[in-house]
Amino acid sequence: MEPVTDCSGSPVPAYITGKVTFCGKEKGAAPEGSVWLLKLDIRGKEAVLPLAGQFYMLRAMKTGVLLGRPISIFHAKKTIHGAELQFLILLKGQGTAELCNLGTGDEVQLLGPLGNTFPLPEKNKKACIVGGGIGIAPVAGFAETLPSGSYDFFASFKSGSYGVEYIHPASLTVTTDDGSSGIHGMLPAALTANTLRAGNYGTVYACGPAPMLAYVKKISEEAGIPCWISMESRMACGMGVCLGCTIHTTEGNKRCCKDGPVFDSRILEFPVPVSQPRRAPLSSEPDLSVTIAGVLFRNPVIGSSGTFGFGSEYAPIFDVNRLGGIASKGLTIEPREGNTGIRLWETPSGLMNSIGLQNPGIPHFIEHELPEMLSLKPVTIANLSGSTLDTYVEGAELLDKTNAPIIELNISCPNVAAGGAAWGMTCENADTAVRAVRAVTKKPLIVKLTPQAPDLTGVVLSCVKAGADAISLCNSFQGVAIDIERGVPVFDKIKAGFGGPAVRPIAVRLIWEAVEAIDTLPENERVPVLAIGGIEKWQDAVEFIMAGAGAVEVGTNTFANPLTMIEVLEGLTAFMKRKGYATIAEMRGIAHSVKHQEK
Repeated sequence: MEPVTDCSGSPVPAYITGKVTFCGKEKGAAPEGSVWLLKLDIRGKEAVLPLAGQFYMLRAMKTGVLLGRPISIFHAKKTIHGAELQFLILLKGQGTAELCNLGTGDEVQLLGPLGNTFPLPEKNKKACIVGGGIGIAPVAGFAETLPSGSYDFFASFKSGSYGVEYIHPASLTVTTDDGSSGIHGMLPAALTANTLRAGNYGTVYACGPAPMLAYVKKISEEAGIPCWISMESRMACGMGVCLGCTIHTTEGNKRCCKDGPVFDSRILEFPVPVSQPRRAPLSSEPDLSVTIAGVLFRNPVIGSSGTFGFGSEYAPIFDVNRLGGIASKGLTIEPREGNTGIRLWETPSGLMNSIGLQNPGIPHFIEHELPEMLSLKPVTIANLSGSTLDTYVEGAELLDKTNAPIIELNISCPNVAAGGAAWGMTCENADTAVRAVRAVTKKPLIVKLTPQAPDLTGVVLSCVKAGADAISLCNSFQGVAIDIERGVPVFDKIKAGFGGPAVRPIAVRLIWEAVEAIDTLPENERVPVLAIGGIEKWQDAVEFIMAGAGAVEVGTNTFANPLTMIEVLEGLTAFMKRKGYATIAEMRGIAHSVKHQEK
């Protein structure tokens, strides 16, 4: 079986399916389970052997991610029926987690082989091959193609050692940061410019983390030895089309997938990454408490209005008393039955809803639901809505006489034709609504805004100046769904609210802009922002807080995973402890400071 190649001799990529013959933890990798070995069986005319240094876009057939993951070939061999491809996979995110949890017989979609290859070493001179961490895979695959003893191999890891079973170097040197294997220390403990000169190497080849590659480039050029480096970059297509994987070089932008991933070190530039200063991990538990509108919350995780009832509904599933706060269902003066027709419509990574503010009415809430909410430990937030200014004012007057600690004024609901979103769409209307409610209640007032406003930051500032003690955003985005079998809109009111993980990047942007706008005010006039929009896991909550949010409200994902808020709370706690953040305030808005440093 000979590979089909293009004019340059590289195998022509194909979109194929492989079957898993083995998927297990890579022996020697530390911590255990951090790196996995995946073996795939490829059959048919597409069963070509890749060139050393090439990679594939891998995506589990049963997947929750959009894109394949670029994974370098570690080992490839012919079989009776086709070819076996082996990959070392660093367990990093959802896409790699799916690949690391495949079982025998599971199918994987592959696009490849892709990219260029390592050029052959200079004749009659020994090569120096360097692999760092998961970067061991492509250089080990390349070393395997060279004559035994024609190269020295340097493998550098944080801990443990793996990926060297197929190589046959003249010498193998291993370094580990923790001293668990080989020389104690990073790569410079074993490899320097003087080492390269003394070894009389003809060529250097390397793959690994960027700081290590920058070092290898430096010492290779100091020693006057040609160096070829395999680079890594985020990519979508692998075919040179999306232009998302470009890296900056002295010759302009280069596509990592098509022009690389192997590059001459002399054209590469390694920018210094921008990040927050490192902190020592905490030896005690972090303080997650936050103060919103003068009210102390034990933590910043809040059940969002319309997705958590009145707090007690999920009590049989988990301890709701662990939450920081609970926002009630949207309340109006009169009881409402809500919208007619279909109310829910699932979309990729999201949920559309047309509930229509169905609720028991404020008098009923005050008599029945509010006492139950107040019996719980989380801070009770009464979410107030209305169709007219008078109904907002009347509702606020009733709630002002209760023990509800906070009112969340909802001027953003996208499902009510008369009112709702209209009040939050313009600065003037938002100002009118907030001032009218502020005049009849002394309670802390959170104003919940729509993302649909053409001038959202203007609306934010108008609400603050009108008396808002905090801002919550964003409420549901508006969308339209068509039932293609019937050829009609899904929802009776045509438009419906849309939420879920798909909206999160937009919501983060809106939080970022709102915080920036509020920070232009004198310090004594600034108010906190509560983030809402697509929180699925604890990392999402951290992202919002680093964008400037003082707290987070979790909504749609509770329907998908009722334990979402507990998992967010636990993950947030562990993250703060690991990263050395003693309080929420220490990490709130820190991404803004990095942005300003880059300017």
